[in-house]
Amino acid sequence: MIERGMTAPDFIAPAVSDGTAVEVELFRLVERHRAVVLAFAPATFVPAPTAELLAIRDAGWADHADVAVVAVTGDSLFAGFAYADRYDLPFPIVSDFHGGVADSYDLLADEWEAHSKIPRRATVVLGSDWTVRFASATADPHDRADPAPITAATAALADLDIDVDRPVVDYDAV
Repeated sequence: MIERGMTAPDFIAPAVSDGTAVEVELFRLVERHRAVVLAFAPATFVPAPTAELLAIRDAGWADHADVAVVAVTGDSLFAGFAYADRYDLPFPIVSDFHGGVADSYDLLADEWEAHSKIPRRATVVLGSDWTVRFASATADPHDRADPAPITAATAALADLDIDVDRPVVDYDAV
């Protein structure tokens, strides 16, 4: 698994953003923001990662000029469209359908729910210098971590002098 202090790999991947199919170019996000938060999930509509993404949405991280948020899932763009629409997610949902992004971050699940080559559930925070400032992964995508990885990532953003609201994850809300 990618670890704090490592240099993050770049990627370009198909995504859903604002109801449109786009390409997310990580290097552009790193250029434009002081931090990039990558939230990995094996699939859309998995309750625990969805609760964390909703907490990010509700905390307003996507509206912060210094932070870019990207969800990375093992599902198709079609599932990404439905997911973004259902939960009104204001950040890109990357389709890592063949696991290339997850593999480059050493976050590829061996197998999950009879699927292979999909992302593990993880949270990664990158600084504008491409250094990984926070990385946390769970073995089970349904795990109700306490604190939630996304909540713990708030400290990494604070270390970068980025003041964001701490997400409150309600695993029972999904």
